[in-house]
Amino acid sequence: MGKYFGTDGFRGEANATLTPKHAYAVGRFLGWHYGARIGKSARILIGKDTRRSGYMLEYALCAGVVSSGADAYILHVITTPGVAYVTRTEGFDMGVMISASHNPFYDNGIKLIGKDGEKPDDGDTSLIEHYIDSYLSGVDELPSAIREKLGKVVDFVAGRNRYVGYLISLASHSPGELKIGLDCSNGAAWHIAPSVFGALGAKTYVINDAPDGTNINRLCGSTHIDELRRLVCDNGLDVGFAYDGDADRCIAVDERGQVVDGDGIIYIFAKMMKEGGGLDGGRVVLTKMSNLGLMSALDKIGVAYELTDVGDRFVYERMKSGGYMLGGEQSGHVILRKYASTGDGILTSVLLCEQMIEKKCALSKLSSPLEKFPQVTVNVPVCDKDAAAHDESLFLAAQNVRNTLGDSGRLLIRKSGTEPLIRVMVECKNADKCAEYAEAVASTIRGRY
Repeated sequence: MGKYFGTDGFRGEANATLTPKHAYAVGRFLGWHYGARIGKSARILIGKDTRRSGYMLEYALCAGVVSSGADAYILHVITTPGVAYVTRTEGFDMGVMISASHNPFYDNGIKLIGKDGEKPDDGDTSLIEHYIDSYLSGVDELPSAIREKLGKVVDFVAGRNRYVGYLISLASHSPGELKIGLDCSNGAAWHIAPSVFGALGAKTYVINDAPDGTNINRLCGSTHIDELRRLVCDNGLDVGFAYDGDADRCIAVDERGQVVDGDGIIYIFAKMMKEGGGLDGGRVVLTKMSNLGLMSALDKIGVAYELTDVGDRFVYERMKSGGYMLGGEQSGHVILRKYASTGDGILTSVLLCEQMIEKKCALSKLSSPLEKFPQVTVNVPVCDKDAAAHDESLFLAAQNVRNTLGDSGRLLIRKSGTEPLIRVMVECKNADKCAEYAEAVASTIRGRY
């Protein structure tokens, strides 16, 4: 990770660690760099989620882009996979999504998306970071466009409509007989997901679709699933889907109100693709946080898997290098390379409904072969992730737990790539022991960093 850009873009508290100056500098560099690369004015696509600070950062990005002679095309509120889709299919030189995903409203972020719909390489982000530092120190090394060379800002809501049309086109069956709950997290999915399922003829029950700039992810969406569970159970729904702020994640709830997370969704798709011959490369890409139960279930159906570090970027890079078509994370990032270059929560939910209709069975039955191990994750807030991660007492406590678990479970400690947290995860067959061991390790650094 660089100084500003982590595993999922430049993220921080809006107007504190991520300011309009940062956004202007990013836009200015992108406009100049990609224009110089192609030898003409670059076209930069910009979308955002529903955070109040999104407008501030959007305008600053646009100002930076046009000051370098490039054109800024704005999609307004759209999902991250929506920006990736439009960037890839409409020939843009770069896409930018203004979002902090599942973080609270006061955070925001700048995610960069290359012309192929994928995240740019570290070389480009390193150059951007160098320019940001120069700009903030009062040195602007880039030429400014003047007169007719100035770029323009283009309202490109048509691109968002094309993305919605694409999602609708993926359904071969009408879910007209399904009653579907949608938790839009007061985020980027708030108008797109209901539009897609409405066009497909489903009867939808929608919650958290009234964003006010400060309620995105607030006790709702993919990280707070209880409200969706109640909605499904109280209304006798067939299925429910919860998205995060930028809708690149999807967590499902079956007709009984039970959660089907990313691991369960990956299992369903792996089985579907193996049966249909679409599992190119013969493997699924998981992360080190994937449940041991998922690995066991994949073994039973003859699907091999590979493990990467946590982060959809690492999952996608491994999928691409290995020629694999399916991968994802427990958090609900599920990547289907046939359809998208990133996780897409709404796409995931459309294809899950397809499976329910095609197999003529409930989501609970589709996911039932997967028996998950109890897993507890304790998030420890810290100011210095590197120092906390290398703490000797943390190391000794972890070693003690690993010795106790032996081959019957596992302990993972990692730095969050998007938040000031150390995550301590314990997985074993006894849920109480999971919680006990995770807390024993987490307590060694809590409040010290």
